[in-house]
Amino acid sequence: MNEEFSDYVCCVRNNFYFQKVKKKRKKKRLPRIVGRREFVDFPALNMKNIEAKIDTGAYTCALHCHTIAEKELGGKKVLCFFLLDPSHEEYHQTEHVFFDYSRKKIKSSSGEFEERYIIKTIVRLGRRRIRTTISLTDRGNMRYPVLIGRKLLRGKFIVDVSRMHTNGILFKKAFL
Repeated sequence: MNEEFSDYVCCVRNNFYFQKVKKKRKKKRLPRIVGRREFVDFPALNMKNIEAKIDTGAYTCALHCHTIAEKELGGKKVLCFFLLDPSHEEYHQTEHVFFDYSRKKIKSSSGEFEERYIIKTIVRLGRRRIRTTISLTDRGNMRYPVLIGRKLLRGKFIVDVSRMHTNGILFKKAFL
């Protein structure tokens, strides 16, 4: 068997033949540098330039919400919530409704487990748009309404804690 073609075997009407197939390789992106605080956007939630804390100690992302409730709409359960607090400058009195959501027990910063609602949405950090899962919680007593965890960061970003608001500069440009 020819080793060059051994990985690619095709079958047409019980006749085997070998075909060289070029595999499409994903273009490997260079990681981007983020600081300990960054501005993020949530396009699907109509939120822009929200300051977020980059937390490599947290696994998932968290978003500050108030008045989170499950309601019934058209015979289906939906999740309804308001983002941020009325005291926040970016607050819009818009009730967001999600049909696709889940619940999960998550260990909070105080070390206690709490059940949170999880939604899937897009986060824009620098030039990258990333589809991710975010837990909804009351972060009213925290300094930053958004927490970005290492699940979103892994493989895409390098955290430089000496920097802030880098807007996700390229890794190779950061050190030139």
